[in-house]
Amino acid sequence: MSSILLFGADGQVGWQLQRALAPLGAVRALNRSHCDLSDLDAVRRVLREQKPSLVVNASAYTAVDKAESEGELAQRINAEVVGLMAEEARRAEALFVHYSTDYVFDGRKDTHYLESDATNPQSAYGRSKRAGELAIEASGCRALVFRTSWVFAARGHNFVKSILRLAGERDALRVVADQVGSPTSAELIADVTALALATLRQRGEAPDGMGLYHLVSANPVSWHAFATAIVATAQATPGFALKAAPSAIAPITTADYPLPAPRPANSRLSTAKLEADFGLKMPDWQPYLARMLDQLGREQPVRN
Repeated sequence: MSSILLFGADGQVGWQLQRALAPLGAVRALNRSHCDLSDLDAVRRVLREQKPSLVVNASAYTAVDKAESEGELAQRINAEVVGLMAEEARRAEALFVHYSTDYVFDGRKDTHYLESDATNPQSAYGRSKRAGELAIEASGCRALVFRTSWVFAARGHNFVKSILRLAGERDALRVVADQVGSPTSAELIADVTALALATLRQRGEAPDGMGLYHLVSANPVSWHAFATAIVATAQATPGFALKAAPSAIAPITTADYPLPAPRPANSRLSTAKLEADFGLKMPDWQPYLARMLDQLGREQPVRN
């Protein structure tokens, strides 16, 4: 049985990975209390003590706007630590799994981004995540790197829970309509990760170097369309008392809602490579949203 070391166990994706990876081996799930990711020596020590055959890194610095003023910390967590994990995975002959982001692209392409497209991150967060990808590649370890986007889950902080909170407080909302991407459930990310790993095991294969894949839901939408779907679905789900109706969500432009970190206008990622290599078909995000809201409705009041 595989020995699996999971970093970031308390995050949106990490929490789901504890469940999804369990059938593949013995999972040692680490959170911040177990290992301070800003301490490179501590990370190295944990990896050498545990001697895992599979290292899964679901940890990251994800405060996109704060990263503009904390670039050094973002670089350490998203690049230096990742590079160290990759080097230690190679040293132990372990497989390394890591998650990246649509922010590695500038968002100016007219169609879906391919894994082979040139990157051009526009934010400190995006640059740190791209540096992490490059560090894995430079390490020479066997790795699977999944780029994803617009992650949501019942656990943790995310756009869905922010919209629910605001719709419960206000009669009307304003949401950006000129940024398009794929809302992606942490549950889906974890399940596809486990399926990919199980498929490789069944085939007796392992990545030769870094295997890079886009892992997102089907049917991209704008933030405005996503917000409208969130409120409409919540209205039809027991447990929610919202002031704002879907029709009261006004579309605005990115320029109308300036933020410290620039966002990609186009975050559409092609999953054709993932689907072809692992025999998968990426589903729509809407059933995952409905399931999340059903869970939150039963857990009311919603806390963000």
